[in-house]
Amino acid sequence: MKEAAILALGFVLLGWFIKSGIDNFANKDRKVTVKGLAEREVPADKVTWSISTKETGNDLPSLYEKINVQTEKIKQFLVQNGIGADEITVNAPIVNDLEAREWGDNQKSFRYIVTMAVTVATGKVAQVNKAIFRQGELLKQGVAIENSYPQYEYASFQQMKPEMMQEAIKNAQKTAEQFAEASNSKLGKIQSAGQGQFEIDNRDEHTPHIKKLRVVTTVTYSLRD
Repeated sequence: MKEAAILALGFVLLGWFIKSGIDNFANKDRKVTVKGLAEREVPADKVTWSISTKETGNDLPSLYEKINVQTEKIKQFLVQNGIGADEITVNAPIVNDLEAREWGDNQKSFRYIVTMAVTVATGKVAQVNKAIFRQGELLKQGVAIENSYPQYEYASFQQMKPEMMQEAIKNAQKTAEQFAEASNSKLGKIQSAGQGQFEIDNRDEHTPHIKKLRVVTTVTYSLRD
C-alpha cells in the first residue's frame, strides 16, 4: 500500500514536471520585436559658408590686385557682421587660362579668369544667417559674388545620443506592452536591442539651419503568461 502511494505520487510529480517542461518549452520562444522612435528639432550649431568672387582680364598681376581688393572687402563685411577674423579662411586663387584650352570658343575679350573663395567656419549660426541676408551690401561695393554656399551642421549630436536612445527604448517598451496586453500576455525582459539608427536631416529645404534628429531602435522582449 505504501509502495502504491509512493508510486502514485511519483506519477503526479512526473506529470507536473512534464507539464512544466512543456509550458517552459512553449514559452521559450514567445517574444515580440518592436521598434522605438525618438525625434528632435534643433537649431544647427555650426555653419561653413563659402563665398567666392572672380575677376576677368588679360593682365595677371592686375587681376591679382583686383581679386585681393575684393577679398578684403568680403573679410571686412564678415567681421562687421560679427564673424571673428580667426574664423575666416582665404583660399588660394584659382587661375583659368582660356588660351590654354584645347577645346571651346577662344574668341572671348579676356584671357584669364581668377577666382578666389573666402570660407567661414563658425558656431555663430545666427550671425552668419544675418550676413547672408545682407550680401547685397557687397554688391553695392562692387564685389561680384560668384557662389555663396552655407552648409549647416549639428555638431552636438553625440551629446544627444544617450537621451534619445533612452526615449526610443521607452517608446519601444510602450508598443511592446500594448502588444502583450492584446495577446493576454505579460511583458518579460529584453532579449536583444540594437544600438539604434541615427539620422540628421534638414527640417525642410527652406530652413537648412534647423535640423531634424531621428533615432530608431529595435528591441526584442520575451512574453510570458
